[in-house]
Amino acid sequence: MPYSKFNDDDLKFLRQLCGEDRVTARDQVGEDFCHDELGGTRARPDAHVRALSTEEVSQIMRHASERRIPVTVRGSGTGLVGGAVPLEGGILLDLSGMNHFLELDEKNMTLTLEPGVLLMDIGKYVEGYGLFYPPDPGEKTATIGGNISTNAGGMRAVKYGVTRDYVRALEIVLPSGEVIELGGKVVKNSSGYALKDLIVGSEGTLGVVTRATLRLIPLPKFKISLLVPFPDLRSAITTVPAVIRSSSVPTAVEFMEREVILAAEKFQARKFPDNSADAYLLLTFDGASQQEIDLACESAARTCLDAGALDVFISDTDERNESIWSARGAFLEAIKASTTEMDECDVVVPRSRVADFVIFSHELQRKHAVRIRSFGHAGDGNLHIYVLRDDLDEAAWKRTLEATFADLYAKARELRGQVSGEHGIGFAKRPYLDESLAEPVRALMRGIKSVFDPQGILNPHKVVE
Repeated sequence: MPYSKFNDDDLKFLRQLCGEDRVTARDQVGEDFCHDELGGTRARPDAHVRALSTEEVSQIMRHASERRIPVTVRGSGTGLVGGAVPLEGGILLDLSGMNHFLELDEKNMTLTLEPGVLLMDIGKYVEGYGLFYPPDPGEKTATIGGNISTNAGGMRAVKYGVTRDYVRALEIVLPSGEVIELGGKVVKNSSGYALKDLIVGSEGTLGVVTRATLRLIPLPKFKISLLVPFPDLRSAITTVPAVIRSSSVPTAVEFMEREVILAAEKFQARKFPDNSADAYLLLTFDGASQQEIDLACESAARTCLDAGALDVFISDTDERNESIWSARGAFLEAIKASTTEMDECDVVVPRSRVADFVIFSHELQRKHAVRIRSFGHAGDGNLHIYVLRDDLDEAAWKRTLEATFADLYAKARELRGQVSGEHGIGFAKRPYLDESLAEPVRALMRGIKSVFDPQGILNPHKVVE
């Protein structure tokens, strides 16, 4: 069944509901709202609508359902797979203005908030109460709604888990406009199907998140990082399982290569504490006491040196921590600044196979005559592999990218990995998801989509078709 053509009556309805200043017609929609962070997938909506309440979202969805108009939900637009791009036009439903903290419940250690709250503001808000929200995706200007939609993980996932582990309750607007609540402040819940957990990671294809209740934990009082240079990548990454077994589980285990560090130095015009080695592990430990993390760091340092590490630099001052972590946070932008265009392979493999996958990506540079850069979360096997266009023309870039991605995803399947560790599928990665899943699994996913969204109006052509 085709979608209805968006018309003047639809625009009039939206402006009567939300006001002239919060509804932008197609011809006036800014270019920034036609793509996400990587920019490879582009499309223009018929209307960009800035909703400010659950009731507005409900009425918009009810109208869209009655008229069969496609709706794409958007937060900050920091995604990397085209997930917030309105491929069928229709309504771009912008929730970035729904950005209020609603309740901090110290007794139950929960935070209730709207989906447009930025990730970087959550930590600042709860730390004043001695509390901690552990998920730590690299893009701190992303909204919590976007993090929930992609089940974002980040650097602290190796110890604390991912977004799904911290979502206690959700308020959802269904495609029909109905408002439902899933979950609650309870710690345990065996009451039927886990629909809340199904919404987390569904990338805006099943319902619109308009309120979330997050689980918090006590704020760790002490933190230390270790920067560990190795002579080569394989020796660095193969040390990771031993580090994780050696003592307290690290908060983060990151791997980085010299080329990416040099790019970050150039991008930031700031020196990294050390750039002489070919590969590095960055380990972070946190805990309730200084003695606890000192013992953990001592054990990890000994394990690394026994495995061939060249040195161990302790980062226990604000200045050194800031220099290391600001560089780590700039990796993506630094790589992007070094080329004309790029695309990312966001696979996850068993942590014992991380080195195999990254070394394989190095081999593809020669095979396909293309630059490839990588970094990632060695502790949980989530890799960020970037293929760079440089001076390739459009046709050559498309051919090279397709061939390189085909090899990368085939290798991930061979290593018993998955298509995406934290960025989601969106539109760009859907063909690779289809290749990685058996038909019965794809049929189940299509069935779930049809139950929630029988008209297919929410985020068309994303995740499943």
